[in-house]
Amino acid sequence: MEPKVLVLFNMKSNAIKLLKEYCDVDVMVYPSKEEVLQVIGTYDGLIVSPLNLVDKEIIEHGRKLKVISTQSAGYDHIDINAATEKGIYVTKVSGILSEAVAEFAIGLTIALLRKIAYSDRFIRKGLWDSHKTVWGWYKEIETLHGKKVGILGMGSIGKGIARRMKAMNTEIYYWSRTRKEDIEKEVNAKWLPLNDVLKESDIVILALPSTPETYHIINEETLGLLEGKYLVNVGRGSLVDEKALIKALKEGNLKGFATDVFEKEPIQESELFEMEWQTVLTPHHAGLAEEAMKDMGFQAVKNLLEILMGNVSENLVNRDVLKVRPIEDIKML
Repeated sequence: MEPKVLVLFNMKSNAIKLLKEYCDVDVMVYPSKEEVLQVIGTYDGLIVSPLNLVDKEIIEHGRKLKVISTQSAGYDHIDINAATEKGIYVTKVSGILSEAVAEFAIGLTIALLRKIAYSDRFIRKGLWDSHKTVWGWYKEIETLHGKKVGILGMGSIGKGIARRMKAMNTEIYYWSRTRKEDIEKEVNAKWLPLNDVLKESDIVILALPSTPETYHIINEETLGLLEGKYLVNVGRGSLVDEKALIKALKEGNLKGFATDVFEKEPIQESELFEMEWQTVLTPHHAGLAEEAMKDMGFQAVKNLLEILMGNVSENLVNRDVLKVRPIEDIKML
């Protein structure tokens, strides 16, 4: 009997076609939690996007579930501990979004320093009354060229940012849990302790995952080390204490903030909205690009199929699950 797989979003047709060659597939496009709970008990596999919350209750109702594959690099929308306890393998997509997100991080940084987003709103509102008005901004507009850039997180996204920053003639510092000698040699990046990166950098870019260790890594204390500097976040909203951030912006201690992610998403109202000169805000879409989306779908499908074929995917998130349920017990293909 073919494995039954449920997809919870509108996956690209070619990826679905590949999945249907091996599995009995159903698609529900962003169903409610109640709708998922009603049907999840009959499925062997689940493919989700970052917008599909897979909490403990859903996992417990998935009595036949063997694998959850997310079409994303992040997996904080899945209760990993609950999945591991139930012997459910969880996989992620890796590498594919890195270039798109790294490129976007550079765009956010330039938009913030050069006031591109503000200037667009300014001219659309009909406020451009004279060249003299605009030229008066020059003291608060800066180039990226020659800046000291600190990158927190040196995974594939961080490395992509570092490579691009080298081309901008910046000096690169970074912090990560482990040294990355390859990128140090490639772009002359310098590893420093976390607080030293914050002290030394003109611009700090967050490219960290959401973990208990990284929660509010930017807080009132660390923001004190960013006085007169810029902060850019393409990691996760939980990395930044937004209340402390808003206070730092209001008091003029933090020079500017650009972000693609927020503590609560989708964000509907925030004091950040009022700070048009100091901020650039985008709706968690740094990885969105046609090329990336096509490749992500295929990798999400291949990750799921690999597990169901009895192979340990290199993109397995919860390796402790191997102790709970051997991969041999998962094999259906």
